[in-house]
Amino acid sequence: MLLVDRKALLAIPALWRLGFRPFFLGGALFALVGIAAWAAVLLGLLPAWEPLGGWLAWHRHEMLFGFASAIIAGFLLTAVQTWTGRPGVSGRPLMILAAIWLAARLGWLGGAPLWLVTPLELAFLPALAFFVGRSLWQVKQVRNYPVIAVLALLTLADAQVMLGLWGGHDDWQRGGVLAALWLVAALMGLIGGRVIPFFTQRGLGRTAQVPAWPWLDNLLLAGTMLVAVLTAAGFGLAPHPLLGALFAVLAVGHLIRLWRWRDKGIWGVPLLWSLHLAYLWMLLAPAGMAVWNFGAPIALSLPIHALTVGGVGGLILAMIARVSLGHTGRPLQPPKVMAWAFALLNLGVLCRVVLVLWLPMQGLSLAAACWVVAFLLFAWHYGPMFWQPRVDGQPG
Repeated sequence: MLLVDRKALLAIPALWRLGFRPFFLGGALFALVGIAAWAAVLLGLLPAWEPLGGWLAWHRHEMLFGFASAIIAGFLLTAVQTWTGRPGVSGRPLMILAAIWLAARLGWLGGAPLWLVTPLELAFLPALAFFVGRSLWQVKQVRNYPVIAVLALLTLADAQVMLGLWGGHDDWQRGGVLAALWLVAALMGLIGGRVIPFFTQRGLGRTAQVPAWPWLDNLLLAGTMLVAVLTAAGFGLAPHPLLGALFAVLAVGHLIRLWRWRDKGIWGVPLLWSLHLAYLWMLLAPAGMAVWNFGAPIALSLPIHALTVGGVGGLILAMIARVSLGHTGRPLQPPKVMAWAFALLNLGVLCRVVLVLWLPMQGLSLAAACWVVAFLLFAWHYGPMFWQPRVDGQPG
């Protein structure tokens, strides 16, 4: 049972009552601004100034440590309250955590000196791990300790990127960013493996949820974390058959999961088909990485963007669309326009990994446009939910 000081929580402005509010809003706004800026760079529409490390370094770092990390923070700070029955972070501590995240984003984009950006950048994830880990430790909830391990490794990956910037080592930066991507994928797989079958059962009114297979969950988590560690060590920057075999195992594992979750009823529920389609990209990405590591003449960027845009971006958009409704006291019926947002995001993935093979700039431009419109629709329709109190009068 969750024990909160209702009066004290209701005295806090709504935006700062629970972690999903500032971080889902900030993450969604950053997603659309970040990709719009990157598209403008590719089209030669931005002025000559550059962010810290240059536009490419900014894009590959910030879409993970800016966008994805914000959503992860919002989800974990909210979920840990449900997991443990203890009050989530709110008020001034939440404001400080959000300020650290925002200051690092502004520092990167504004080209601030490394000595200033580095401590801001490396403070956020450890602070998040502290708040989440403290609640887990207080109730000895061992089941969720892997979340802290992933956050710790993400911090090390971010430190590797920063060291690469300090020393001018592009391979260190690339290795750190790609390692972080697979760590985010590991976390998405862990959380998705729990909530997708649960949401499917609840959303379709099924009598029973597809039972978990712990051995498969652990295999996918450990395997993806291993990929991240190997990539950080430099083994993921060139094709290698052993890595190809590891990626093939991960792809098969995700396929087994998705097959077990199948239910034709999802196609009538946007909050469900969006999750299942996003998880399909989570499957196709390691499959593509396996093909690349086995020596097929495909660009590494194709499976990487299948994961970043379709898997990570798709799961994020689908998850925050549902979680935001439930935690603001609303029925789990998103605005009808969100079905278009989900469809646009998936169309954007096709443009980024298929259309670019024939029409590179058109594919990139259309992919960016689809992404920006999808997150703009979310921000426009969900934004007020974050700074307004719950509609049912409950705290949180």
